Amino acid sequence: MHTTSRSSLSLACTLACSTAFLAPTVEARQSGTSLALEEVIVTAQRKEQSANDVGMDIQSYAGESLEQLRVTDVEDLTRLVPAFTVAQSYQGVPTYTLRGIGFNTINISAKSSVGTYVDEVAYPYPVLNSGPVYDLQRVEVLKGPQGTLFGRNTTAGLINLVTNKPTQEFEAMLRGEVGNYDSINLEGVVSGPLGDRFGARLAVRSENSGEGWQKSNSRGERLGEVDRQGARLSLAWDPSDSLHIDFSYNWWRNQSDMLAAQAIGFTPSTLGSPFNAPGLIDYVAANQPNSADEADWAPRATRSQDIGIGAGLPGDLAQDSELNALALHVSADLPGEMRLVSLTGYHDLQRDGLTDFSGAPYELLIEDLEGEIESFSQELRLEGETGPANWLVGVYYAEDELLDSNRTLLGENANVALVRTYTLQLLGTPFNTGGYTAEDASQAFRTYIDRADIDARSWSVFANADWKLTDKLNLTTGIRYTEDEQDYAGCSRDFNGSMLPNVNVTNRYLYFTAYGVMPEEISAGECNTFHPDTGSFGIVESELNEDNVAWRLALNWWPGEDTLLYASVTQGAKSGETPVNPANLAEQNAPVTQEELLAYETGVKATLFDGRLQANASAFFYDYTDKQLNVYFADPIYTALPRLDNIPDSEAYGLDTELTWLVTEGLTAFAAATWLQTEIQDYTGINNAGEVTDYDGAEFLYSPDLTASLTFLYQRAISAGLGFNASLNARYQSDSYANLEGDDEYTIDAYNVVNASIGLGALTGNWDVSLWAENLTDEYYWLTVTQGANTVIRFPGKSRTYGATLTYRF
Repeated sequence: MHTTSRSSLSLACTLACSTAFLAPTVEARQSGTSLALEEVIVTAQRKEQSANDVGMDIQSYAGESLEQLRVTDVEDLTRLVPAFTVAQSYQGVPTYTLRGIGFNTINISAKSSVGTYVDEVAYPYPVLNSGPVYDLQRVEVLKGPQGTLFGRNTTAGLINLVTNKPTQEFEAMLRGEVGNYDSINLEGVVSGPLGDRFGARLAVRSENSGEGWQKSNSRGERLGEVDRQGARLSLAWDPSDSLHIDFSYNWWRNQSDMLAAQAIGFTPSTLGSPFNAPGLIDYVAANQPNSADEADWAPRATRSQDIGIGAGLPGDLAQDSELNALALHVSADLPGEMRLVSLTGYHDLQRDGLTDFSGAPYELLIEDLEGEIESFSQELRLEGETGPANWLVGVYYAEDELLDSNRTLLGENANVALVRTYTLQLLGTPFNTGGYTAEDASQAFRTYIDRADIDARSWSVFANADWKLTDKLNLTTGIRYTEDEQDYAGCSRDFNGSMLPNVNVTNRYLYFTAYGVMPEEISAGECNTFHPDTGSFGIVESELNEDNVAWRLALNWWPGEDTLLYASVTQGAKSGETPVNPANLAEQNAPVTQEELLAYETGVKATLFDGRLQANASAFFYDYTDKQLNVYFADPIYTALPRLDNIPDSEAYGLDTELTWLVTEGLTAFAAATWLQTEIQDYTGINNAGEVTDYDGAEFLYSPDLTASLTFLYQRAISAGLGFNASLNARYQSDSYANLEGDDEYTIDAYNVVNASIGLGALTGNWDVSLWAENLTDEYYWLTVTQGANTVIRFPGKSRTYGATLTYRF
């Protein structure tokens, strides 16, 4: 039976210094009287290789290190990979950014520029990662465009989570954690053979907290309770010596509270507006946040009640999402030292949630989220070795069906009050053909729905080869041809008549004034998105049919046994996207085309001081074409509304440095830093005040100039059977920006987060106990700044958490 088991002591994290290095997964080993770092094995090129033999910037971390650093979420990998940042959208969808390359969308239906994989199966939508992370063999982070080997094209890079597989001998583990906020987390694993050629592994994790960490500024309520569970069943079967089959079923459910926001200001169209809810301006001025736990949201009684034609939104501000995922990996050895590999993946996500991201105790912007993702993928590849070349060829197909929808509640929003006032004034005009009353106008525009149905398909053919030119020189070549298709149908629409008075009176008047056409009235439940070209309300439909060629050339040279120098040129692409917006005009739901990135990179990997020091460094330059970006659209009614756009030209360049140092037999230090410069070139767009703005020279969003990390891992025996261990982990990030203008209000201030642990355990590994703290200094920092339809808001990072963990292994 095929098994993989590698232990490492690796921890990577942060130091605020201008030149630092990063740490891969390593283990100290002793040979005679000398100490050396363990060789790091990765599968970045779809085969097991030493990381020092791959001409690419790769960071790999072993499961033991991830456990000790308490990495239980993809977002936690920011502690280990300085170039990786995560921002929080107001609909709960994370924005992943790697080396400055990311896609700032709120939609669950949008694919990330940073690909995520579990055992080589693509998880193309970040919301699929909302469950807990646990029982991993290792994590590999590949920087730069990835398309010639892995299934889905990405421009930023990818993260591959490699899970533990069934073992040949029985093993089991139980872990319990307790912490502040009434937290209780449980984890368990059982693994072993079920026959001579068949094995199974079951891993489960449950995370629960009974007290939220966010406190309402205006009343004694809290948000932030955690309630999520995950389970994974893995089966391994070797029907013969030449055939191996891996199957896994991965499930998670997340019923945690949705993150609340912190209001810090007002949008340009509502700043100082007389239509702001009474007391709102004073509330925001008096409650500028100074700590992570300060936040606010509308009282349940306010949002739950139905007001005439405006239906409320009752229920907890929490999500209820569930994923069922299947993966099948079959490999068959063929004559001539060839191997045929089949990789099948399937995901079924059901997402529900209720969130209030106004940051104030008013009904400004509350959303009931609904989403469905059904995703299927199939890869078939043939691998072999012929003469000086190690090669593979393959085909890939993926098909996704998505529903992305939300119902919005905004009865006390300043824009709503403004539109209601207009509607009242127009009731006596010929535009009120529906005979709406003053009571109708006063209740209108409280709630509406944004909805889109999306079908996406992708297929590709690819080939890759490593050519041994000499004993010290190697050439990697790779190419992939891809065709992507997408069918889209979506709009904003009325809900139970709430939008009818304002759309059929005020909107029709304004469209007649602006475009000289009088659209027909809409009925209950119909689309209220206006098409200026046809002069009518209706659904927005579009098709994308694109193709691209991704390729890679890399030259690797070993001037000495312990040193690799490499240079590469890589062309990557990311398929086009179509947004799901609160679309007043059809243009807001127009698609953007695919983006492409040409990456130049050179680097060095050196093992020094008899194997006790591993130093890596890489310099890169990215030439970016048609970057996809969520920007603003000048709207004749609401000043500025969101849409997607392609930025024709932009660039990024920087330096990644990494260091792993085995200081003594019991002390290992890891450090890393990424220095980054990004720039948009010759782009003119619309700012959040609806004004034409020249963005030439603007920095990319969520792209700090410097990120750095430092980790110390210490362990030693303190008696014949007892060991002591400790870890210290920190991550520093300089200022970055959440809008292209670089406004102070939209600045994400520099911050440094420190995590630490100490523990005792049996030297046999049977048990251990530890005390830990995350955000030890209780640093106040925020991950995102954005605007709703009324307020400008922050989403803070979590305040200090601490607790104890007990693990027992059978």
